[in-house]
Amino acid sequence: MDYNVSNFFDCPNEPKDLQGTVLIPFSYNYPSSWVRPTDHSPLHSTPHLSALFGLSSSKMSDLEAPLRPKRKKNLVDFLVQFRWIVVIFVVLPLSFLYYFSIYLGDVRSECKSFKQRQKEHDENVKKVVKRLKERNASKDGLVCTARKPWVAVGMRNVDYKRARHFEVDLSPFRNVLDIDKERMIARVEPLVNMGQISRVTVPMNVSLAVVAELDDLTVGGLINGYGIEGSSHLYGLFSDTVVSYEIILADGQVVTATKDNEYSDLFYGIPWSQGTLGLLVSAEIKLIPIKEYMKLTYKPVVGNLKEIAQAYIDSFSPRDGDQDNPAKVPDFVETMVYTPTEAVCMTGRYASKEEAKQKGNVINSVGWWFKTWFYQHAQTALKRGEFVEYIPTREYYHRHTRCLYWEGKLILPFGDQWWFRFFFGWIMPPKVSLLKATQGEYVRNYYHENHVIQDMLVPLYKVGDALEWVHREMEVYPLWLCPHRLYRLPLKTTVYPEPGFELHRRQGDTPYAQMYTDVGVYYVPGPILRGEVFDGAEAVRKMESWLIENHGFQPQYAVSELTEKNFWRMFDGGLYEHCRRKYRAIGTFMSVYYKSKKGRKTEKEVQDAEQETAELETPEVDEPAD
Repeated sequence: MDYNVSNFFDCPNEPKDLQGTVLIPFSYNYPSSWVRPTDHSPLHSTPHLSALFGLSSSKMSDLEAPLRPKRKKNLVDFLVQFRWIVVIFVVLPLSFLYYFSIYLGDVRSECKSFKQRQKEHDENVKKVVKRLKERNASKDGLVCTARKPWVAVGMRNVDYKRARHFEVDLSPFRNVLDIDKERMIARVEPLVNMGQISRVTVPMNVSLAVVAELDDLTVGGLINGYGIEGSSHLYGLFSDTVVSYEIILADGQVVTATKDNEYSDLFYGIPWSQGTLGLLVSAEIKLIPIKEYMKLTYKPVVGNLKEIAQAYIDSFSPRDGDQDNPAKVPDFVETMVYTPTEAVCMTGRYASKEEAKQKGNVINSVGWWFKTWFYQHAQTALKRGEFVEYIPTREYYHRHTRCLYWEGKLILPFGDQWWFRFFFGWIMPPKVSLLKATQGEYVRNYYHENHVIQDMLVPLYKVGDALEWVHREMEVYPLWLCPHRLYRLPLKTTVYPEPGFELHRRQGDTPYAQMYTDVGVYYVPGPILRGEVFDGAEAVRKMESWLIENHGFQPQYAVSELTEKNFWRMFDGGLYEHCRRKYRAIGTFMSVYYKSKKGRKTEKEVQDAEQETAELETPEVDEPAD
C-alpha cells in the first residue's frame, strides 16, 4: 500500500482537489501554495494514526497530536516564503566561490611537505600563546575565538560573542598535518573539515573511524561538541576516536593530553566542553583500513513506531548479544523514518573494487550533482522492496551533504526537481554559515519557533518511546536514526551510560559500553505545515525534560531552552568543573552553560556567572565502580 497523506486523514477545513484528496503545504516557504504530496516528499505527517491501523481512537490516543488553533501570518512569514530568492541569487553563488577558494587553499596545503606544515603549525601556536599572554585579566573580557558568530555550522545562536571578549585568531589552524599509516593515526588541526580529510585519506584506503556526514563539519567542533556517523555503533562518538589533544591552557602553557599521561583528566574532560577548558590546536585521531566501495542494503519496514524501532535495533544488534562479532554486525547503520508507519533501514559493509564491479552488481555514484537526493533515493525501497547497491566510499560518507539531509527541501522547495539538479545541482549545497549570515534576527527567531533542528541521544532500548514522543509533540518527518556506543570510561565524563547498564544485558549493550541512538529531528513540525499554532520553544523544553527523565542528552550545537539547574541535571559537571579549576580556565574562558545558553549575554552576566563559579567548592570527580 502506498501510504500517501491522502490515505491518512480527511480534514474538512483544508483545501482539496477534485478527487477529494487533502492538499498540504509543499513547504513552509509556500504556506499559500497547495499541491498534492509526491512519493518522494517528506511531508507525510499525520495526526490520526487510528485511520492507519484500523484501531479505535481510544487505543491510539497516546499518540494522537493535540488539536491546535490556526496560526495568523505576519510579515516574517512573507520573508520566509520568498527566502529562496536570496538563496538562489546571493547565497548559492557566494557559497560556490567560498567552497572553491577553500578547496584551492586545501590543495596548496597538501602540496607542502610534512616538515613545512609542522613548522607553520608551531609558529601559529606561538602566536596564540603570545596573544593570550597579552591579555589583561582585570581589563579585558573573557577569551573567545575571532571567528564570526554566523560562521559556525550549528543552529545555536552564538550570542555569547555579543558580550565584550578578548579575541584569539585560530583561523590558520586548518591543515592536515600528517597521515601516519604505520601508527594508523591522522594528525590534524581543529578547522580541518570532514570533506577535506576524506579527500586526503580515502585514496590511501584509510579513513577516520567516524566521518561525520556533512563536509563542513570541523574536527574542533566534533571534538568539543558532538559528532556521530553510521559507524558509531562500532567506534563511539567522534571524540571517542581521538588519541591525543594538543591544548593551549589559559596561562599559555601548551600541553598534550592523552588517556594515560598526567593530563588524562583533561583528555576525558575536553569532549562536550565547547572549547571552555583550553584552545584546541591539533588532535591525533584513529584511522581504520577501508575499501573502495560501500555495499549498501536498503530494507523497507512497515508497521507502527515500536515495530519500526525494533526492526532498526535488529538491523545491527544480534539478539544473541554477540555485538562484537564482525560477521553479525555491519560496518555502517542508519535508518530513516518517513512516516509513522514507514521506514527504510540501511546497513553497509566495505567492499573491494573487484567485488563491486562483478557482473550483475549495481554501482550508484550518489555524489554526482544531478543524482536524486539520497534520502529520496532510499525512500524508493518502500515501493521497490529490499535492494542492494555499491556506492563509492567517499561519496557514501558525504551522502547527506548535497541536500543537507532533507533541509534542502525547505531552503529550495524545487531543489530536488530533476531540472534544477541537472542544471544547478553542481552549486549545491548552500553554505550553512552564509544562510545564517543572510537571514537576519527576525527570520532567525522565526526558524527557532517554527522549525526543529535537534538531536535526541537516548538509550537504544528507549528508541521506540522517543519516536512516539516526537510524533505526539512535534510531528516531524523524516526522522534520522543512528546508533552509537557510550563507553564506560575510567572517569565519569559529561555524558555517561546509565548506572548498572551492564547488568541488564539489553540488546546492543556490551559490558564496556551502552548502545545509544541519535534520533535526528530536522524539519518543520506537522502543525506548522497545517497552518496551526505551534510553540517551538515550549516543544524544546518538553523534549529536554523528557531527555532528563530518560537519561538522554541534547547536543549543544542546537538551540537549548535548559535552565542552568536542568543543564547540570542532564550533564555531569564533576570532571568538567574539576578541570576548569585545575587548569585555570575560570576567569579566562566562559563556562559551557553560558556559552550554550539561549539569548544575548551581557558582559556583566558573564562575569557574574564566572565569579559565582569561582566561589563554589571544587566537586569531586566520580569514578565508576569496578
